[in-house]
Amino acid sequence: MSFIKEFKEFAVKGDAVDMAVGIVIGASFSKIVTSLVGDVIMPPIGLLLGGVDFKNLKVILKVAVGDAPAVTLNYGAFINTAIDFLIVAFSIFLVVKGINHLKKKQ
Repeated sequence: MSFIKEFKEFAVKGDAVDMAVGIVIGASFSKIVTSLVGDVIMPPIGLLLGGVDFKNLKVILKVAVGDAPAVTLNYGAFINTAIDFLIVAFSIFLVVKGINHLKKKQ
């Protein structure tokens, strides 16, 4: 079997195409969830906590000196990213659970 023929069979095979579609949809879904967390979920939580903007939460490890920027530990950005992950993981869990439920009926 020639290399090009073998590659063609792989690229057109259903599993490879399904994986490519899943990756593209997953990347788009990730952007939606990031916006949901940053623009919809975190502002009300910050408001409830006294007007805190989580993006700006940080610990200054070394102050800025001259042209050298400050060294900071940006734990607020980490909180946003962790919430993003939890929402994505939960959503994927629900999708997989739904697919498994449909497979059991078949």
